[in-house]
Amino acid sequence: MFHKEGAKIILIGMAVTVAVVLLAEKFIESFWLLKFIQLFALAFLILILQFFRNPKRHVTAADHNIIAPVDGKVVVIEEVYEPEYFKEKRLQVSIFMSPINVHVTRYAVNGLVKFSKYHAGKYLVAWHPKASEENERTTVVIENNLFGDILYRQIAGALARRIVNYAKEGMHVVQGTDAGFIKFGSRVDLFLPIGTELNVKLNQKAIGGKTIIATKA
Repeated sequence: MFHKEGAKIILIGMAVTVAVVLLAEKFIESFWLLKFIQLFALAFLILILQFFRNPKRHVTAADHNIIAPVDGKVVVIEEVYEPEYFKEKRLQVSIFMSPINVHVTRYAVNGLVKFSKYHAGKYLVAWHPKASEENERTTVVIENNLFGDILYRQIAGALARRIVNYAKEGMHVVQGTDAGFIKFGSRVDLFLPIGTELNVKLNQKAIGGKTIIATKA
């Protein structure tokens, strides 16, 4: 199954692929060059399809868990000053998504959306230390019954050129459901209360909607 945000790009990719295959068949006489161009066009389409895949994941919503909002690798775990909303220290957990990861963003907790804001910005590589503050990004804060306010930030990377955010202030959201999409490479930061007991480690692979980032008794 594919994400709705990829519908237009997938249709264009299919049309371009078909056109390249047919035109190559008509105008290129060299057998090996013909097959190379056709296979290249097919590989391009497969890359588009795999990028916009949206695997169904059954999540049992639980207030005592914070789940991974995206697929990727945990690249940051540290206490930092969060300047936009909390204006105090928070525990940051960052997950980096490569172009081959699923790029659907899912809600990490149940709760009420208290804050949602888009920021235009740069396109530094997503693992750059300043990416969280200088890149194109969205900031969303969800009030959860057990953990309190949880902030997550979708951050565009060097390839990403569009962030889709479905969270609107006043919405009641359900853990594991679709929160948005980041097109072509990026990262998501979570800002949790200081002292939160984590279930993940640096360089660990995370699966969106499945991996439990933290648990509270």
